[in-house]
Amino acid sequence: MNNQDESLLLYLNEAIATTRTKEKLFKIVTEKLRLIFPFDSIAIITFDSTLQQKRIFLRDLLDGAPPIMSDQPDATPIAGSPIELFLREPHVQQVDIADLLNQYPDYLPFKRMYKREMPNLTISPLRTSGQLVGLLVMAARRRPTFAPEDLTLLEKIGSLIAVAVSNALAFEEVARREQEKSVQLSINNALLSSKNREQLFQTVATELDRLVPCDYFGLRIQRRGAATESFAEFAKLDGTTFQALSEDRWEGLEGREAMQAETFGLFAEPAIHTGEDFIALTARYRMLRHAAEQHSTRSMLGVPLWVKQDQMAVLVLASRNPHNFTPADLDLVRSLVPQFTLAMQNLFAFEQIEALRAQLEQEKTYLIDEINTTAKFEDFVGPSAVMQQVQTRIRQVASTDTTVLIQGETGTGKELAARALHNLSPRKERALIKLNCAALPAQLIESELFGHEKGAFTGAHDRRIGKFEMADGGTIFLDEVGELPLDLQAKLLRVLQEKEFERIGGRRVIKSDARVIAATNRILEDEVAAGRFRADLYYRLNVFPVRLPALRERPDDIEPLMRHFLERFTKQMGKPVRGLRERDLRGLRQYSWPGNVRELEHVLEQAVIVSEGPFLEFAGFSATRPSVAPLETGGPLKTLKEQERDHILAALHRTGGRVSGPNGAAVLLDINPKTLEARMKKLGIQRMVGVAD
Repeated sequence: MNNQDESLLLYLNEAIATTRTKEKLFKIVTEKLRLIFPFDSIAIITFDSTLQQKRIFLRDLLDGAPPIMSDQPDATPIAGSPIELFLREPHVQQVDIADLLNQYPDYLPFKRMYKREMPNLTISPLRTSGQLVGLLVMAARRRPTFAPEDLTLLEKIGSLIAVAVSNALAFEEVARREQEKSVQLSINNALLSSKNREQLFQTVATELDRLVPCDYFGLRIQRRGAATESFAEFAKLDGTTFQALSEDRWEGLEGREAMQAETFGLFAEPAIHTGEDFIALTARYRMLRHAAEQHSTRSMLGVPLWVKQDQMAVLVLASRNPHNFTPADLDLVRSLVPQFTLAMQNLFAFEQIEALRAQLEQEKTYLIDEINTTAKFEDFVGPSAVMQQVQTRIRQVASTDTTVLIQGETGTGKELAARALHNLSPRKERALIKLNCAALPAQLIESELFGHEKGAFTGAHDRRIGKFEMADGGTIFLDEVGELPLDLQAKLLRVLQEKEFERIGGRRVIKSDARVIAATNRILEDEVAAGRFRADLYYRLNVFPVRLPALRERPDDIEPLMRHFLERFTKQMGKPVRGLRERDLRGLRQYSWPGNVRELEHVLEQAVIVSEGPFLEFAGFSATRPSVAPLETGGPLKTLKEQERDHILAALHRTGGRVSGPNGAAVLLDINPKTLEARMKKLGIQRMVGVAD
C-alpha cells in the first residue's frame, strides 16, 4: 500500500469520525474514491440484520441525470433480486450487467444502467465487526482494471464505509425513535384533549403522516354482510392536507354496500398489501379495484382495533405509492392501537351522553306536559257499552310494543287514548312524544320527525334532534297521520320496518326503539284506494286498530260527560255550581255534535264562563234554542248532514266568514282548516266573498 492509499484511508477515517450527516459523508466518499477508481454511478445498499431486506441508503449519478434507483422503496426483499448472488460470495467483484440480466431480466435498476451504457459493476462488501451490513456498488461505462492491491484497498475502504453506514443508521434510528415519541405524544395529546370527532382524527391523521406517509386515513366499523360504517375518514384531496370525506362520495356507485361487505375480514389481522400483492387483491375485492381505478390507490396498511363475531373496527391507511408501507410502519401503527381504541370508545360514550343530554332537554317540556295531562281511564267518561269495549282494547294492547292505529272523528279523544296507552305501558317512565302531521308544512315535517344536521338546508343553523330520536325507549304519537305526504310515508315505513333512520343532511344511521301510535280522522282504506296513502304503510300501522265512536253513537254518555266537565270547570274557574234546565239537557242530547266530545267540552266551558243566574246559559248555541221544540211534538227531524251544515254556518257567521287563522271557524269548531274546507265543499257551503283568512 503506497502513501497515497494510506492518506486516503486516514482521510476517510477522520471524515467518518467527525461527519454526522450521511449526505455529507457520501459526498466525501464519492469525491475521494473517484481519485482512484473511475466510475459513473455509485450507490450504497444496506441490509437488515437477518439479510432478508435491502434498501437504498444513498445513490448518485455523476452526469447529472435522474438517479437510476430513485423510485425504489425504502425496503424490498433480497430474494428474487441479483443481490442474493452477491450475498453468496461477499467479496470485491467485477460483474457484467448483461450476465446478470440473463438471470434477472426484470430487475429494473440494472436494466436502466444497461440502457445508459454503464454495463460494468464493481461491488464491494461492507462489513463491520464481522457483520455484513451492505454493499458498495459502482457502475462504469468503461470496464476498470484493478490490481490486487486495488482490491485490497477497496475492501479496507468498504470496512470504513461500513462503520460510517452503521453510525448513520444508528443516528437515523435514534432520530426516528425521537420522532416516533414526538408523534405519539402529539397523538396522545390530541386523543385526550378533543371531543370533536372530525377535529380529533384530522389532527391524528396529520401527525401520523409525519411517520407513515399516506394519502388516506380511515377508521371504519365493519359488520358481516353489511356496508362499512365510516367513523372517521380523511384524504389528501389537494395532495398536501387531510380533508374529511363525506358519505356523499358513494352516491351513484351501484352495488356499493355489497362491495364493502365483501371486504369483511380483510384486516382481521394486521397486514400490509403493496406492489403485486395489492394488485392481486384488486382482482378479488371490487372495492379495492374501485379505489385503484378511481383514486390511484396502490398500497394499503390495516390493523384491527377490535374484532367481534360479526363486527370489527379497523384502521386503514392507503397510498398511491405501490411500495409505501413497510413492516416497521405496521409495527408503529400497531403500537398506537390501544390509543385509537380508547379514543373511539370515549367518543362513542361522549356522543351518546351528548345525545342523551339533548334528548332529555327536549323531553323536559314533554314530560311536564305529560304530568299535567296524564290520562287515566277515569277520563274516558261514559258507561256505554261501546266505550267499555274501547277501554278493554286499550288494556289488551297497552303492555305490548305493538303499533296501534286510533281512528275516529275529530274531537273523539284520540290523543286521550294515546296517552292512556302510553301510561299503561312499560314505557311510561319515558316521554310520550307527539307530532301533529297536519300542523306543519310538508317540508318541515321531515325535519320534525327525523331531525337535521347543521347546514342541511337553508336556515339549518344548528343540529336538531327529531321526534323519533327523542322517543327512543318511549312512545311517539303521530296524530293526523293521514295528512303525511307520500314521500314521507315511505320514510316512515322504513322506520317502522327497520327501526332506523338518518337525519336530514346526515349519513349516520340512528337506531330508534320507539313505540308508534298513530291516529287519523280519515278513512285510510279509502285513502289507499284513492292513491293518497301507501298500502304497505297502512298495513304496518293498522296492526291493532282502536276505533273511537262519535258522540252521536253513544248518547247515553252525554249527561255523564257534561257533569264531568262542569265539575272540572267550576273548580278551575271558582264559579258556583249552577243548575241545568231540562229543555237545555234535551237539546244537548238531541244535537248531532259534529265536533264530538271536544265540542261538548267547549260548549260547557263557555256556559260556565257566561252564566250568572241560577242556571247554566247556552245563549247562541243552536242545540238549546227553541227550534228544537218541534222534536217534542213529532216535527220533522233534520238529517245529520243538515245539522252539520247548520253548525258550520253558525260558526262562520260568528267569525264573520273567516275559516282559518286564530279567529277562524276552524279554531271555534276545533277542526283542521283543511278538513273544514273539505266539509264545506261537500255540504255546498260557499266562502263569504271579500273575507280573506
